[in-house]
Amino acid sequence: MTSRTAAPVPDASPDAGPAPEAPAASPTRPTTSHHWTVRAFRVVAIAEAFSWAGLLVGMYVKWIAEASEIGVKIFGPVHGGLVVAYVALALVVAVRQRWSLLTVFFALAATLPPFLTVFFDRWAHRSGRYEERASA
Repeated sequence: MTSRTAAPVPDASPDAGPAPEAPAASPTRPTTSHHWTVRAFRVVAIAEAFSWAGLLVGMYVKWIAEASEIGVKIFGPVHGGLVVAYVALALVVAVRQRWSLLTVFFALAATLPPFLTVFFDRWAHRSGRYEERASA
């Protein structure tokens, strides 16, 4: 463990010039660097929320406005594919980041209500669930 007290400084003579600056402390690793699986998971979580929005609009137009079902035909498969990608990436990230079963459950349950994948992503980021874990 290192001491936080400063080393004694010799008396400066008037002609010695300016005192040298202490070197800046460098971080050991950047905090925003994530493995590609984490970045892909985060992108898919946001895309899944947008596809939910498109599907909800499509369902409104089809069932309430009774105008067209083109929105459901387009956003239904898009949303389904993004949900499958989200679940697959959630499982990969869960293994890689060593998530608890409860965290995995919340990640997978986030696909059910609209837009919850974005809230899960923000929570996982803020709570450090995406940070690299030290090898045991």
